[in-house]
Amino acid sequence: MEFGEKLKKLRTFRGYGVNQLALKSGVSASQISRFEKGERKDPTLETLKKLSLALGVSISYFEENSPVKTELIPDWANEEDLIELDKLLESNVNIAYGGETLTDEEKQRVKDVLTGLFWEFRKEDKSKEK
Repeated sequence: MEFGEKLKKLRTFRGYGVNQLALKSGVSASQISRFEKGERKDPTLETLKKLSLALGVSISYFEENSPVKTELIPDWANEEDLIELDKLLESNVNIAYGGETLTDEEKQRVKDVLTGLFWEFRKEDKSKEK
């Protein structure tokens, strides 16, 4: 799925109009519209960061081969949290259990569980800071 398709799918899933996302992200409504229509395909890293933060997903969500998911990163997460999660999920480590290397599907399931745990721990850390 193309970047613009993922952007639109997630924007509508979140219940945002183009103008709402523009206000929340700091990316112009016209630029968002061009991405969604496929008129513009390659956002800058800065634009990706802004959109990812506004929509509550990691930058890797928008990678070409990344599946579209509806499990979302919590609203309280900030950009630093997103970058840490990216480092965790993007590390190129072979995962095995009981001496057996996991398939890509099994790895994704493990990553999904780790993502949930990661955000649970981060929420606890943020609660302690207050």
